[in-house]
Amino acid sequence: MTGRGKTVTGRGVDAKGPKTKMTKEVEEAPMYCESSPMKKKRPLCDKSPALNSLNVFQAAVTDTNREVNVLFSMFAEVMSERAAVDGSQVRELEDIVKEVKGLESHLMERKEQLRRSLAVISDKLL
Repeated sequence: MTGRGKTVTGRGVDAKGPKTKMTKEVEEAPMYCESSPMKKKRPLCDKSPALNSLNVFQAAVTDTNREVNVLFSMFAEVMSERAAVDGSQVRELEDIVKEVKGLESHLMERKEQLRRSLAVISDKLL
């Protein structure tokens, strides 16, 4: 076929090794593949996984948003409970401080009264 006595197979390769020129069948193969129905369907397949991944992403975002909202509501509930507890504890502490100040004032008065009594007793002894 080439005129030099080489035997050429149907795939464009001679019996001794690869052929530098391609046969007509091999040259037409890329054009056939470009216009094949598989190429035309492939962009549709590319869009479908993209849509599926977009739907999966949107579902994940929606679920995450729901979870975050639940966590925020739980956090707000805990914080309001703590604020209520803190408020009651503050009132208790204020009551305790008032009681302590009253006791302190009473003890100071008692101390002064005892000092005066001791001064009177010491004056009588001297």
